[in-house]
Amino acid sequence: MFETIEIKDVKNEIGELMKALRKQRKLSQAELAGLLSVSRTTIQNLELGRNFTVDTLLKVVKELDLLETLHREIVQSKAQVTQTKSLY
Repeated sequence: MFETIEIKDVKNEIGELMKALRKQRKLSQAELAGLLSVSRTTIQNLELGRNFTVDTLLKVVKELDLLETLHREIVQSKAQVTQTKSLY
């Protein structure tokens, strides 16, 4: 049987990853928020998978040195999609 992945589950996974990476760099939520000029609540919401924007996510990803990795994955996925020939 197929497992259904919900958006909230993906948001929670993203939040858990961002929290782990922040802690790995020994930053508090307040310190990361200060570096990004956002509120600590914004970082908290991201880490809890609640109401974060793509812009906030990308700011955090960039600060945690993952923007190039994310971009590379997107470019590779895009290349695979565009190489697939359409049946239409």
